[in-house]
Amino acid sequence: MSQPPPSSVPPAAVPGSPSTAPPSPVSNSSSSAPSPFLGEAVIPLVNKLQDIFSQLGSASTIDLPQVAVVGSQSSGKSSVLEALVGRDFLPRGSDICTRRPLVLQLVQTSRRPEDRTELVEWGEFLHIPGRRFTDFAAIRKEIQAETDRELGTNKGISEKQIRLKIFSPNVLNITLVDLPGITKVPVGDQPNDIEARVRTMILSYIKHETCIILAVSPANADLANSDALQMARIADPDGSRTIGVITKLDIMDRGTDARNFLLGNVIPLRLGYIGVVNRSQEDIIANKSIRDALVYEEGFFRSKPVYHNLADRCGVPQLAIRLNTILVQHIKAILPDLKSRISTQMITLQKELASYGELTESKSGQGALLLNILTKYSHGFQSVVDGKNEEMSTTELSGGARIHYIFQAIFVRSLEEVDPCDDLNDDDIRTAIQNATGPKNVLFVPEVPFELLVRRQIARLLEPSLQCARFIYDELVKISHRCETHELQRFPQLRRRIEEVVASFLREGLSPAETMIGHLIEMEMDYINTSHPGFIGGSKAVEIALNQQRGAKALASKDLHDSERPPSLPEKQAKARAILARTNAASLVSHEQVASKPSAVPQEKAGTPGSSGSGSTWGISSIFSSSETRQPVNGSSKEHVPARSFAEPAQGPLESSFSSIQLREPPATLRASDAQGEQETVEIAVTRLLLKSYYDIVRKNVQDLVPKAIMHFLVNHVKRELHSVFIRKLYRENLFEEMLQEKEEIAVKRKRCKEILRVLQQAAWELDTSFY
Repeated sequence: MSQPPPSSVPPAAVPGSPSTAPPSPVSNSSSSAPSPFLGEAVIPLVNKLQDIFSQLGSASTIDLPQVAVVGSQSSGKSSVLEALVGRDFLPRGSDICTRRPLVLQLVQTSRRPEDRTELVEWGEFLHIPGRRFTDFAAIRKEIQAETDRELGTNKGISEKQIRLKIFSPNVLNITLVDLPGITKVPVGDQPNDIEARVRTMILSYIKHETCIILAVSPANADLANSDALQMARIADPDGSRTIGVITKLDIMDRGTDARNFLLGNVIPLRLGYIGVVNRSQEDIIANKSIRDALVYEEGFFRSKPVYHNLADRCGVPQLAIRLNTILVQHIKAILPDLKSRISTQMITLQKELASYGELTESKSGQGALLLNILTKYSHGFQSVVDGKNEEMSTTELSGGARIHYIFQAIFVRSLEEVDPCDDLNDDDIRTAIQNATGPKNVLFVPEVPFELLVRRQIARLLEPSLQCARFIYDELVKISHRCETHELQRFPQLRRRIEEVVASFLREGLSPAETMIGHLIEMEMDYINTSHPGFIGGSKAVEIALNQQRGAKALASKDLHDSERPPSLPEKQAKARAILARTNAASLVSHEQVASKPSAVPQEKAGTPGSSGSGSTWGISSIFSSSETRQPVNGSSKEHVPARSFAEPAQGPLESSFSSIQLREPPATLRASDAQGEQETVEIAVTRLLLKSYYDIVRKNVQDLVPKAIMHFLVNHVKRELHSVFIRKLYRENLFEEMLQEKEEIAVKRKRCKEILRVLQQAAWELDTSFY
């Protein structure tokens, strides 16, 4: 749209302008006479806080109230900022010009008392403290030069800020952040993802709740496609902290206007919209001043009746007032929380700084520091084992509770689940019984097979007992790592020395514990106490075994009678019954012969088969031994033929014509016979009962004594003597300097922590003195 003739345009009512012309019809009282004290207290305070926190750079975690200007390259963003300042000071060009965030602090000043006509305006950069730029063209050059110093002459972008203060009586107190314009296509040596990088940078500012978003959109484009509003909607979905700025109202198509935009009918925003008219590129080339541009803007709105009743939403002066008002309200709303966050962070940093400690050069100071560290470690170890640690976990077992769990839930329960006879079959027990009789049968119960087997089972308890001790050792090692204090993080040499001493001391405690466990198992193996009151005994075992045998016989007899047709007996069982019948008959004859001719029976005949054990009751001598012949697998089942005496006369010629009888060679390995008699069954059952009874006694002893040995020789010994060992091995004056050598990164962290704390204290002081 063409510019109206200057003669028809009244002077603009610019805040701070020397013009005394009456306000235009579209201006309201707020635009013609803005309060010079609006934001006089809080905005300068926030500006001071921003300068203070800028010393920390990216380390600052405090979000201060600010206004971020967002828009595409062609939206007129730079023109809006220059209009707010009233000066040309931003770099311009056909491509991306703002490559670093520019924090622009507008500070309202008063006229010089001695000069009521001239205004004093200047700029100051934070990276050039103390230097005033009165030439705004020089400000533009410095912005460009500082950008090039950081990024070179390419078109890349950086998140490092440039901070600029503009002092002028023609501005209101506002703090703005000019962000790079959103670009679609990379130019020059820009990376292919330049758009994504710019959007990421913009979101890093506008995502904070303390940030007011100034979304700049051109009026000659579809507002629904505005890049600025799209970005604002991502960070501020409900539009509660977004102000829309509609630019280029003067170049809209004929017959169209931005009334619906300004009323929020297209995309509503809670803070509303402001319409402005920018300088065109032709105006900039012609060096048209901002003041003349503001005059043209006011004339444009006067000439458009459609905007007459929207005076509070039109023009750069209204934008300045709206921004100032919103920013002041926003700052006042969040200042209490800001002070709380600063106080909380100060407390956190003070604790962190205390954890780094202070170094001392004197031997006495080093000795006191070392003694304090060693004492803390020892007490911490003891408290974790005893369950008195202040930092006790509530989500998992730790410390002494894990030791108790190992003893009861792992060691004791595992021993209870072991069956002492699970690795012994009937053949093993029968072989042991037969081996114990030697070359002859015995009349009384031999204890050798029982003791042999029970010792073998007791020996099985050694490995799990030693494994339990190693488990406890591992837990103590874990506890030693948990007890490392913050001071140990500072001194790697001291930490290494402590770890070495603790590991060595734990190993020294493990060795006597393992020795004691070995002695406990050896004691149980060396003396089998069959007189123990808890032992079942032979008579009781025989009674239980016989009852079990009778029950099994009765059950088998019942099953036999209940069947419709008796099943044919297996060949081996039939043969065994036939042998048993013959044995019983022979026994009966033998008894009758003994009764009639007791003196005629040779001494050696008393051991013939069936001579004992054939009665209705079992004697103690029949538990493990009997005169009944036990035959090996390779033995003969023929009747016994007495051996011929070598003193007998030689046989006659007829007899000598027959060949001599040769015996088979005994095999290299002999095993017990597969055939198992009823008496052997009882013997095996009795042996199993005795084994289990005595094993249970030993198991209970081991379950009780092994944890006691581990606690005495390992756990409690370490608790009692750890501090003394530290003093004896580490508290030496010649080792102080070596062990208290601090890590370099700790010194850097301490220095950084002090700097942040200093900045926070300065900010807290500003809040207390300036506002509260």
